[in-house]
Amino acid sequence: MQQQRMMNSEGELKVSFGYQCNGHRDGSCEVPDGYNIVPGIKIQKTSSFSCLSGAALSANATLANTNICNGLIGAEILPSLDSPNSFRRVPSSPTLSRLDMLSSSLQSSLSNLSCSPSSPSDLPEYDTCVSKLMIAPCRSEGILNGMEVQVAGGAAGEDRVQAVCSEEHGLLFCAIYDGFNGRDAADFLAGTLYESVMFYSNLFEWESKIDATRAPDDSDFGGHLQYIFEDERKDSAANSFAKASLHPEREISSSFQHAVLDSLQRALNQAENDFLHMVEQEMEDRPDLVSVGSCVLLVLLHGNNLYTLNLGDSRAVLATYDEVNDLSGHKRLKAIQLTESHTVENEDEKTRLLSEHPDDPMPIVAGKVKGKLKVTRAFGVGYLKKKNLNDALMGILRVRNLISPPYVSTQPSLNVHRITKSDHFVIVASDGLFDFFTNEETVDLVGCYIVSNPSGDPAKFLLEHLVERAAECAGFSLEELMNVPAGRRRKYHDDVTVIVIILGTNKRASKASTCV
Repeated sequence: MQQQRMMNSEGELKVSFGYQCNGHRDGSCEVPDGYNIVPGIKIQKTSSFSCLSGAALSANATLANTNICNGLIGAEILPSLDSPNSFRRVPSSPTLSRLDMLSSSLQSSLSNLSCSPSSPSDLPEYDTCVSKLMIAPCRSEGILNGMEVQVAGGAAGEDRVQAVCSEEHGLLFCAIYDGFNGRDAADFLAGTLYESVMFYSNLFEWESKIDATRAPDDSDFGGHLQYIFEDERKDSAANSFAKASLHPEREISSSFQHAVLDSLQRALNQAENDFLHMVEQEMEDRPDLVSVGSCVLLVLLHGNNLYTLNLGDSRAVLATYDEVNDLSGHKRLKAIQLTESHTVENEDEKTRLLSEHPDDPMPIVAGKVKGKLKVTRAFGVGYLKKKNLNDALMGILRVRNLISPPYVSTQPSLNVHRITKSDHFVIVASDGLFDFFTNEETVDLVGCYIVSNPSGDPAKFLLEHLVERAAECAGFSLEELMNVPAGRRRKYHDDVTVIVIILGTNKRASKASTCV
């Protein structure tokens, strides 16, 4: 009963949220006692996941409030997004989106936030001036505009987690922002990035580019999503995702997949430009902002396509059944990492970093980028990207010999995988999980747990095992480790956030939790 004692210690789960799909092709999910389903109408299920399980454990002590952007993110935007106790319905605003609110809070409105200085190679032409933005679709015309979505989210230490679901459109958006040197960057992402993704997705006139009968070309990413346009949804004419629903005879072209990935990348580029622009405005009063950053992991499940974007060392690991059976004749689960790890330990990343800075004899010092950072790609962390931001730091905090910035890249790894009948679940987690478990171990643990506990919480189960292993490594009992105050506990494990997405239409319920 060690796991039960862990839950009753000072590290007890204090807030939790859970989600299970309302609709299935073969009927509604059966719900065991003790689990809540958000009430909703019966709809045809178009997504390829059945339920969501998530958990987060904090180790860092960090300020819960952020004052960036005149305090608007911490005071107005995040409270409207966070739902720490359960998924809740949130209607899309028909008039003023969160990004509009945020941009109006800064000087010069759109010119400071939505049109902050950006690289022409990173962003399209209409991102660089207000006049062209005004003729593009407005931010409040996001792809889920005019309907209700289910949202949940919260914070654990410097980590932030978000989940947004629309069963009607077969859409699941999950994000883990693993902050470091403070939570400001993770808070900024939590307050803006989802809306940015929705905005950029609407800039593409996908319906005019997609030919429902065209065979996919050879550049298609991980398979082909089958779909057909639904002309009867005239009230959602601007909704590109809503116009693609599953159909057995039609296949989606790679242009749609490219458009989704391009939307993710452009949204991230815009967020990066906006954040660093804000840092430059506020660094005189808060020079610490120049060192604040975050890893980014986004998972977008739309129909049978699983899109991923990552910066840093968080991972998305797919569990799929191997074609080879085990000794007992049963199908065996294997782990497939869908994301790349952007660290100096990755030889490809190390080689890239060295080749990009031929005039710098020491881009890597003591196993870190300029002796400061383990990850080679990250959001924020401006002092490793711009000389003027590095100059804002004093003494030993400043990077010496910043010869050829930027040293940390904001170019994400992008991928799309088509869900097949062999795919069982996806583990989405910050790097703290993989400090203690390999990909294969996490898949084996979750796979065995799901079999023996069909209505349990696999993400919480993973964290319970992580704490047991961390306690064993530290020579503590479970209770002793969990009673170590936040901040001091960082010596023994990192902030850890885990989301487990059960694929397919299995009839099971699950609960998601955030431990703070």
